[in-house]
This record gives sequence, structure tokens and C-alpha cells, in this order.
Amino acid sequence: MGMNSWTAVVAAPDQLGESPFWHPQERMLYWVDIPARQIRRVDPGTGEVQSWAVPMEPGCIAPMRGGGLAIALRDGIYCARSWGGPLRLVARFSHDIATTRFNDGKADPAGRFWAGTMYEPRDARKAELYSIDLRDSSAKPLIELKAHNAVIANGLAWSPDASTVYWADTPHHLIYAWDWDAHSNVMSKHRVFHEFPAKPAGWKPGELGYGGRPDGATVDAQGNYWAAMFEGQRLVKFSPAGQLLEEVALPVRCPTMPCFGGDDLKTLYVTSASYNRSEAELKELPLSGCVIATRVGVPGLPVNFVSD
Repeated sequence: MGMNSWTAVVAAPDQLGESPFWHPQERMLYWVDIPARQIRRVDPGTGEVQSWAVPMEPGCIAPMRGGGLAIALRDGIYCARSWGGPLRLVARFSHDIATTRFNDGKADPAGRFWAGTMYEPRDARKAELYSIDLRDSSAKPLIELKAHNAVIANGLAWSPDASTVYWADTPHHLIYAWDWDAHSNVMSKHRVFHEFPAKPAGWKPGELGYGGRPDGATVDAQGNYWAAMFEGQRLVKFSPAGQLLEEVALPVRCPTMPCFGGDDLKTLYVTSASYNRSEAELKELPLSGCVIATRVGVPGLPVNFVSD
């Protein structure tokens, strides 16, 4: 298992950091702390962090071509034209917000915003994945249901040639792949990309015998799929053919999502969780909840912007 040297980009831990992306023009890293209802950004050069409180849990964010952010809050998709600016509702969804909220998402290579939901009781396959197309500003957003039958939507990513889309269902330890046509937005050939062993009965954090479950993900310039393994204290890197190429040990037990940033896209950032973790774990792994970073040899892909 590869041992990189990891540093904390931000000293203050998040409860549940998620949805990191590197903004190339601003040269800042953006991410969210979902239960804290905060959108954050940092200038790695100065270490200055800014936080923006939003009214509901932000599951994911993506930069917009016209400026600002697309934001999936608990009940729907919003846009804000400027940092801390007013939130404009783009699409409200009909799920029961007492049990369901938006979770992982990002923009696709054609500029649509995709966002998936999670079913918080976790005892039924009620999570769904949607694409929200804002490209025709004169029309209502075109909303399509792209996938369903999951518990927690995660791991969304596209191959560099935009011909494959990936999506994970965290509690079922599954990563799926589909062939994808960027122009028509049609998915086909649904398949299991990788299935991980389930959590053994009676397993406790810190014990051997469990490698975690697939959370957020990113794809590098060679098309390798990097997944954060929640409770597994590692990242895994798969070839486009689904072969495990590398495991990277982490100084946090619950990584949530990787992304590539920096001017050369060779800084690998990882968000993580500290909430609901034991005092012993937080003491043993004091970077839990922090955004951490290391340098890698193969760059990532630039973030996709939402076209509006």
C-alpha cells in the first residue's frame, strides 16, 4: 500500500467534508461540510479559509460558466452568482426531505449538473441520480432521472473521453459503470465496475478485516478511477478496465472524496469526516475531518463547469 506524505490543508476539521473541486481561475479549493451547512473555500497559498452558511445541508457543489456555484441543497438545486450571494431555486424535488437529501454530484463534460440523493434511514433503495440541464436559459431546466435503486448516491465521475460514467452505492459496496453518450445524455450497458467485501458482522473501527466502502471519487488524466474508502483509511485506484492498480494509505479513517488541484492538477486533495467518530479514533487520527493533500505523478482532469 503506497505511503504518501499527507498534510492538512485546513487545520480546522469538518464534520463531514465533501464535494471538493479545484477552481482553476480562482486557484482555490472549494468543498462543503454537509451537516454544518457550510460551503467552504481555501487559498492553499495563504491558508485563508472562507465559510458560507447555507439554509440546508449542501450535498454537492459545482462551478458555473457564468460565475458562481450550482448547489444541491437538501430539497433541490440552487444557483448563486457570487460567493455568499443570494440562492436562486432552479429545481425543487418531490422527495420527502425528512428522510432524503441530495448528496454527491458534479457537472458532466457537456455542462449539465448531476446530483444524487441519499435515503437517510438506509433501509431501502430509494436513492436516485438526476441530471439537470440549464443550458437553455429561456426554458425550464431539463431534468432527467439517470439511475436509481441505490441507498446512497456516491462516486460520480466520467472517463476522460466522456464515454463512461461511474456511480457508486456506498452501503452496498458497489461501483457501477455505464457507456455514456455526452450529446444525447443516454446511458447504456449498465455493469458492476467493482464490488467490495461487505463490512463483517461485529467489526469495530480500527480492527483489521474491513477495507471500507466506496464514497466520493475522481478520475485522473489516464482514466484511472480513484475512490475514497469510508472507514477503510485508504484511497483505491482502478484502471478503466476495473483492475486495482494502487491503494494509498491515509491518515484519516473516513475519507469522503478525492479531487485533483493546483496549477498542474498534481495535488491530490481528500475531504474526510469527523462526526460520529469515537474520541479514541479522533485522538489516534487527529487529521480526521480535515482536508488533506499530497503530490502525485499523474495529473487529474480539470473540473467541469455547469453551463447556464
